[in-house]
Amino acid sequence: MPQRISILPEIITNKIAAGEVVERPASVIKELIENSLDADAGDITVEIAAGGRRLIKISDNGHGMSREDALLSLERHATSKIRTDSDLDGILTLGFRGEALPSIASVSRFRLATREPASLEGTEIIVEGGRVKEVRACGMAPGTVITVEQIFFNTPARLKFLRSAETETGHVGDTVARMAISRPDVAFTCISDGRELLRVQRGDLRRRLSQTLGKDAAADLHAVDGSDNGISVTGFISGPNNVRSTTAAMFTYINGRFVRDKVVQHAIMQAYRGVIDRGRYPILALFVTLPPGEVDVNVHPTKHEVRFRRQPVVHDALQKAIEEVLRRSPWLAHPQEQAAPSSPATSQAYRERIAAAAQASLNLPRRETSYYAATSSCDKVVTRAFAASPAPSEAAAVSEPAAPFQPEAADSKKQGFFSSLAIIGQFHAEYILCQSGSELVVIDQHAASERVAYQRLRQQCEATGVESQRLLFPETLELSFTETAVAQRFQEDLARIGFELEPFGGNTIIVAAV
Repeated sequence: MPQRISILPEIITNKIAAGEVVERPASVIKELIENSLDADAGDITVEIAAGGRRLIKISDNGHGMSREDALLSLERHATSKIRTDSDLDGILTLGFRGEALPSIASVSRFRLATREPASLEGTEIIVEGGRVKEVRACGMAPGTVITVEQIFFNTPARLKFLRSAETETGHVGDTVARMAISRPDVAFTCISDGRELLRVQRGDLRRRLSQTLGKDAAADLHAVDGSDNGISVTGFISGPNNVRSTTAAMFTYINGRFVRDKVVQHAIMQAYRGVIDRGRYPILALFVTLPPGEVDVNVHPTKHEVRFRRQPVVHDALQKAIEEVLRRSPWLAHPQEQAAPSSPATSQAYRERIAAAAQASLNLPRRETSYYAATSSCDKVVTRAFAASPAPSEAAAVSEPAAPFQPEAADSKKQGFFSSLAIIGQFHAEYILCQSGSELVVIDQHAASERVAYQRLRQQCEATGVESQRLLFPETLELSFTETAVAQRFQEDLARIGFELEPFGGNTIIVAAV
């Protein structure tokens, strides 16, 4: 009977490992930058072509490798980071498994050139599809240069899942930015198709955040410096007026390693609860430092997920450090004054415009202008019955018993659910209170206005095209690398709906018309 189980050849096992470690060009760059940082590099340059599909090149000025070590580095599970199983309980380096280089080399045309400072010459190794083709001496400066060409050339199934060059470039840029934020003491350069995406010099963390996130985003950052139960939390967080709709600008690091951990994110959002709206996320860069034995980083191939030995303690320490900053910050100094209806006139005027737009566009029968006015009565829950008289006075609207509800004669032109509603009040200048028979209907006037505007734009786009107006003073926006890639990819589509965008160098774009 033939044997059905066999040991896989090394080249196949390397490809399998590559499937776990090498997801896209950005993951290759992450692994190689981690190796450069572990080699004490002070300058790291990343070059890509076609989003990394055609070329990935990482150059550093680290301590390099000897000829023997360079050859060993291409063997699976060959590493200088750990020696015994006890070392896994106290990992201090970014890499430690010894899988990255052989995995990358197995799915690309790979070149490794390296030289130690004390050596007179370097070593160059050429690998194709996991097979070493040539080993030779070379002249070069101390450090390491790794070139990866035609990634996934021998695994077409993986190649077809890569996105467009613009999308992959965005992921590469975001990866380099995350690594650059983690090490302000290291200079980074990122070049795509000959165009410089990022260049940051050595400096402090605030300067690094300004260089990677943009000056506007970094201007409203507040320092965090807390310690509890042997856990240190440092970094910067944004105020409630400087938030995003996604978590893309939340950079969290555990012992210098970038992670996306649910415990960490939950602690952050708990600290911001009541400070920012639901569905909004702060801009931050936080570094949590704890003893290496307190965290296990060997739980995921990409090392983006970790496990804490004392999970509740880490959660509470992080939440406490953020809350201490939020409590002493200016936007929370007088919460009652901020909640008052006499808060900035521009905000109130904005709310009134939204209310009027929602009322008109939803065909809601308007009762009385006073229901939309920002009076002191609007700051309290409307206590009168949900029935309303046809024309009540402002005082009766909040304090006097209301007469039985008398529905207005329906307009023959008005149809639909919203046309049958009767406005009976407003709550906190944000919600419209309506009556439908014996039921109460609460409408978020801001969301309603957005929906109406969307429907109007959609109808215009399908009919004659959306009207666009050029701005007297164009608006300048600083985006992330991924956002820039998306803006470039959909530039023509955005132009069709009235938004004219122009590149302004780097990750900056100009909005010329809306």
